[in-house]
Amino acid sequence: MVYKPIPLHFERLSGPEQDRRLKEFASRMRTRRTVRAFSEELVPRSLIEEAVRVAGSAPSGANLQPWHFVVIEDREAKRRIREAAEKEEEENYRRRFPPEWLELLSELGTDAVKPYLEHAPYLIAVFKLDYGLHPRPDGSETKIKHYYVNESVGLAAGFLIAALHLAGLATLTHTPSPMGFLNEILGLPKNMKPVLLIPVGYPAPGAMVHDLVKKPLEEISTWV
Repeated sequence: MVYKPIPLHFERLSGPEQDRRLKEFASRMRTRRTVRAFSEELVPRSLIEEAVRVAGSAPSGANLQPWHFVVIEDREAKRRIREAAEKEEEENYRRRFPPEWLELLSELGTDAVKPYLEHAPYLIAVFKLDYGLHPRPDGSETKIKHYYVNESVGLAAGFLIAALHLAGLATLTHTPSPMGFLNEILGLPKNMKPVLLIPVGYPAPGAMVHDLVKKPLEEISTWV
């Protein structure tokens, strides 16, 4: 692919406007919480589409955009995903997770039961593409290796979560491991590897969240 340079369209903001916008964004993002109790109330599809469009605008290695987002709203598909995820999670809690991790999870009160995978009106499965498949005239496919895949997909997922939160929607980042069942249930090719499953919707009435404390700026940053 050949890229043609174009002029940068950049809006230079005044100091007060920079400060206002950043503080407004920070204030909104600080209210985000992981939600585990979802209402089954429908969410406008246009909100999900726009949030995924925002995710697709994230930077990526060589602009290869090694991600794919599968939006699941079908009830039967969500039921099968919950069933498969809970089966894997049961194994995780019983045998796979080390004691140190189980101790941390116990403080959050999580377990292998994941009702939100069915209750949330949408599940967004985030996939990474380690390589692309481009069709040839003879019907075969050419593999195109992607670079900085994990970093690129991580950036896109961050964009997605922020966009959904700003749209007034609740989310949860679910990472059942292994997640190969998603490819089977959704009928996806092997070059697509699931990395994240995000239930999206409105919180259930009376939903409770943890009163978590984030590390202060002094602890998460170093200025040299």
